[in-house]
Amino acid sequence: MKTLSIDIETYSSVNLAKSGVYRYVESPDFEIILFGYSVDGGSVQVVDLACGEMLPPEITTALTDEAVTKWAFNANFERVCLSHFLGLPTSEYINPASWKCSMIWAATMGLPLSLEGVGSVLKLDKQKLTEGKDLIKYFCQPCAPTKSNGQRSRNYPYHAPDKWSAFKKYNARDVEAEMSIQAKLAKFPVPDSVWDEYHLDQEINDRGVALDMTLVQEAIAMDGRSRSELTTAMKSLTELDNPNSVQQMKQWLADNGMETDTLGKKAVIELLKTAPPELADVLSLRQQLAKSSVRKYQAMQNAVCSDGRARGMFQFCGANRTGRWAGRLIQMQNLPQNHLEDLAEARSLVRCGDFDALEMLYEDVPDTLSQLIRTAFVPRTDAKFIVSDFSAIEARVIAWLAGEQWRQDVFAKGGDIYCASASQMFKVPVEKHGVNGHLRQKGKIAELALGYGGAVGALKAMGALEMGLTEDELPPLVDAWRQSNPHIVKFWWDVDRAAMEAVRHKHTNETHGIVFTCRSGMLFITLPSGRQLAYVKPRIGENKFGSSCITYEGVGGTKKWERLDSYGPKLVENIVQATARDILCYAMQTLRCCSIVMHIHDEVVIEADTHMSLDAVCQQMGRTPPWAKGLLLRADGYETDFYKKD
Repeated sequence: MKTLSIDIETYSSVNLAKSGVYRYVESPDFEIILFGYSVDGGSVQVVDLACGEMLPPEITTALTDEAVTKWAFNANFERVCLSHFLGLPTSEYINPASWKCSMIWAATMGLPLSLEGVGSVLKLDKQKLTEGKDLIKYFCQPCAPTKSNGQRSRNYPYHAPDKWSAFKKYNARDVEAEMSIQAKLAKFPVPDSVWDEYHLDQEINDRGVALDMTLVQEAIAMDGRSRSELTTAMKSLTELDNPNSVQQMKQWLADNGMETDTLGKKAVIELLKTAPPELADVLSLRQQLAKSSVRKYQAMQNAVCSDGRARGMFQFCGANRTGRWAGRLIQMQNLPQNHLEDLAEARSLVRCGDFDALEMLYEDVPDTLSQLIRTAFVPRTDAKFIVSDFSAIEARVIAWLAGEQWRQDVFAKGGDIYCASASQMFKVPVEKHGVNGHLRQKGKIAELALGYGGAVGALKAMGALEMGLTEDELPPLVDAWRQSNPHIVKFWWDVDRAAMEAVRHKHTNETHGIVFTCRSGMLFITLPSGRQLAYVKPRIGENKFGSSCITYEGVGGTKKWERLDSYGPKLVENIVQATARDILCYAMQTLRCCSIVMHIHDEVVIEADTHMSLDAVCQQMGRTPPWAKGLLLRADGYETDFYKKD
């Protein structure tokens, strides 16, 4: 036996979508009910475990045999469920090294992350059966006890033999669909280096990170009390039945002389600038109630395993345009920042449930709880967190790829890129907290907004007006940044030309060490690391401005599969972010033995023994990969007893 393709159906009363698979398998009623498999691409067998059939011994052995490659779509689910099925101790899982995932393969090709979606795009002969959702709901989840079903809370095969027979066919079809994906993508194999990154990702997901559940539970309780008090205060000021209703609140504001189309975060900030005191009080209360801090704490409560750790928070290749990770469950990629100076004191007040002291000292309870979300992640007892992140990674990568030498010089001297950029743009010296220090903010906003072809709209989206810049200042800012960075501007349009020619003439092109190849209905962009980005069914089309551009198929902003367009600066953004991701991967592999528990954007969090050296970790993280000669990296870090933004 060389390969084993697997698909399982399971039952658990735990909500998989909210809790993730690691928590799901810990439910006392968890069981695998069907096990579909194929050995070496042969015919699919379905083992009816729910009705007493047993797995053949050679299949059971193969699950942990490193010499047999196990395939599944979203293999993390199968591997974790089967770890429990094989009786491994809680919090121990089958070694991922001999597992491969057809979902990851699809993601590296820019395809959707669902079996149904991939089947549809690839036009597979053996598509996933659409009636599966109803069958899963019937057999895999608890049902509501009713008079007609005899007050039962679960459906078994004998309750609906016809449905069970259909479910077995559905299970077999999933295995066939997964094998069809592999056959369809056979000419685009995933490099071993990417599988190795996937296995590292699985190790990190299996390890998980500890949560301070005392903090989490007290925060949820305090949020409940705070919301109740804020709602009562709003009711007495407005006399509304439901002051949380957007419709009622907009009407109340209009009745009191303040018209608004929306009560979004930015709109409320603007309204507060001109609101009379009695309306300002209501809007301020509204602002506090709009904080959704409690959702993150509830997500922690849902996901935490019996050993106090949350697992499965990182989706490898979740952002399929760049191959970067996406967040799952607690959504680590968008945690609120913390700005409280006495974070530890606020944290201890919440932990001991002292609501009155918290309210007295910090006034805005929802905002305080929101700032404490990061601190719920803690190292195990007798350990510390070492947090290390890259300094200005995207700015460094784009400067290196484009050959913008003055920027490289800034990095070589350990300078501040925002000051240097402002200095280059305004032709005066700029120092942080020093001479012309007020210009640094303009440099920063220009750096963050304009590197990928952005103009006035990008500056506004980045909050330029809120930071005190005027409308009139924005166009000259765009011009100044572009004039200061001619090599980056040239890089945008060199990439645009190379990609367009590759698609138009179906051949290979190169610029700035990046290779563009169009073959077999795909555009591939080969990065300096050797990894490829894939764009499905590329064509030359027309953008909304009437210019020629590349179009391709992908998952758009609506989460639907559609035709999208791109052009040089946007492709550069993909290239830079994908290269930054490859640098992070390289760093994570050099730190593989250091117990990485989290990684967020360009930052790595290590659960370290107390004697581990912060400097050594930062030095290791800042090492330039062998494929990035001349790229100047720097990693900074800090040690902490709980996670935070330093």
